[in-house]
Amino acid sequence: KDALIVIKGTLFGMPLVSAAFEFSFMAGSMGSVVGARFVRAVEQALQDSCPFVCFSSSGGARMQEALTSLMQMAKTSAALAKMQESGLPYISVLTNPTFGGVSASLGMLGDINIAEPKALIGFAGPRIIEQTVREKLPSSFQSSEFLIQKGAIDMIVSRLDMRHKLASLLSK
Repeated sequence: KDALIVIKGTLFGMPLVSAAFEFSFMAGSMGSVVGARFVRAVEQALQDSCPFVCFSSSGGARMQEALTSLMQMAKTSAALAKMQESGLPYISVLTNPTFGGVSASLGMLGDINIAEPKALIGFAGPRIIEQTVREKLPSSFQSSEFLIQKGAIDMIVSRLDMRHKLASLLSK
């Protein structure tokens, strides 16, 4: 058991490989097992010539694994570069919360980056940023609504509408 679940299936008849972070397992942190599973999922999508969708919910890199966990950022990004070279779509769905190394790598590298309403997304949390810059941040800072205004994500889609929106995007 670890923080990433990978499945192969169909979405309204379209073949698809999908991964989902399990926040209840060590805050969805990305360690060596998560990185390896993610890379295998991308490789499966490439082998099957089908899209890949990842649903992220993470506190970031797994600090208990030290440098090994940080290496997963490069490993997953390199796998996604192969996906991009192939021309197959990668859709990143950012749920609440998505932070740290996951947001700084695989979370924001989608051909399309979708967030759920009111999801908090960023690299460091607002408290750490406020302490660093010694300023009070707006209450909406790092919310999906703030990020779409700044052009950091492509759209906000509710969980109830997600299947139909993904199917619509992937059928084009």
